[in-house]
Amino acid sequence: MEQRFKAWIVWLILNGKAEEALMRLAAHYGVSVPMLEVGLPKGHRKKTLGCYSKRNKKISVFDSNALLEPFIILHEFYHHLRAVGNERHKGTEKYADKFAKEFIEAYKSIPNVRDVEN
Repeated sequence: MEQRFKAWIVWLILNGKAEEALMRLAAHYGVSVPMLEVGLPKGHRKKTLGCYSKRNKKISVFDSNALLEPFIILHEFYHHLRAVGNERHKGTEKYADKFAKEFIEAYKSIPNVRDVEN
């Protein structure tokens, strides 16, 4: 069931439904839904494709194309998990990368992901 959920989240992002994916992730992990915006805060423009603001509980992405990138959305959501007090998750970039990759691997392992809607 967990693999199916992860695969579905990736499918949502790839199909232009990043906000829905974030709502489902937040519900699944029992945290608030982070805000999502296109455009990075000052100082981040050329350094990254996405970032998370703990103060604003907001995921910012470089441009609208980044909204279709599961790795970026999931990586930044992981930082949100850490910021809102989920003790199970460690806050390093390495762990955020691992979190995102687990979802992407689940997506790759399930054929016809569209048919496994949660």
